[in-house]
Amino acid sequence: MNFRKKTLEEIPTEQTAIWSCTMDGCKGWMRDNFAFEHEPSCPLCASPMVSDTRMLPSLINSNADRKSFR
Repeated sequence: MNFRKKTLEEIPTEQTAIWSCTMDGCKGWMRDNFAFEHEPSCPLCASPMVSDTRMLPSLINSNADRKSFR
């Protein structure tokens, strides 16, 4: 029997717009293109969120243009 580790391919990352929770101690955040509102509340603690960026794996959201509140 041959036990080899699989070679993991590197996942490409990109600078991504996100929303971060403003409450101290809360680690809530979400990608901007997955948020349903233009200024969302934290889904964990309902506090306001602020716009920010992070290096994250690339994802495509086919519903990105469907935010409910304009």
